[in-house]
Amino acid sequence: MLAIVDYGMANLRSVQKAFAQVGHPAEIITTPEQVRRADRLVVPGVGAFCDAIATLNQTGLADAIRDFVQTGKPFLGICLGLQLLMDTGFEDGRHPGLGIVHGDCVRFTVDQPPQHLKVPHMGWNAVHWEKPMPLFRGLDDGSYVYFVHSYHVCPANASVIAGTADYGGRFVAAIAQDNVMATQFHPEKSQKVGMTMLANFATL
Repeated sequence: MLAIVDYGMANLRSVQKAFAQVGHPAEIITTPEQVRRADRLVVPGVGAFCDAIATLNQTGLADAIRDFVQTGKPFLGICLGLQLLMDTGFEDGRHPGLGIVHGDCVRFTVDQPPQHLKVPHMGWNAVHWEKPMPLFRGLDDGSYVYFVHSYHVCPANASVIAGTADYGGRFVAAIAQDNVMATQFHPEKSQKVGMTMLANFATL
């Protein structure tokens, strides 16, 4: 079963429709038991780190996601679903994350001098591959994908960085750690490039 976790603050339907579009129906799930039974798990997200991690902890989904990752089965995090993997998030205070990937999730500072860029970062940017990753199979380095975010991750170990992009400086756009893959951008909104990534994940 290809499953998408519903924790109350994600763009579930667009992710589900994108998987269906590439011929791989996905089921939206809500319970820890369903998470543990999944063959492939997707944690998408739009919203605040602090609210999301609180909900995951209260519902038991946080432990279920950690257990799923330990099985070695394919895992995909999207946007907030990437950020929540970190040890700590700094949105509206300091909040422990899932601790699956060591590092922090921090706010962009590019809206300050000298860059004066807008935050959130929103729009199309090229992603450069830092290492091979199954999600990127068949795609060219420098492919354009769609971002909407104010925060980005800073992994403690640079070896997990699979893709980077530039917005007033280089930032992490994708990570890969064993069976865990995650993107700061939205594959479901990234047209042909994103559809290729979702198809790649669904066939792992």
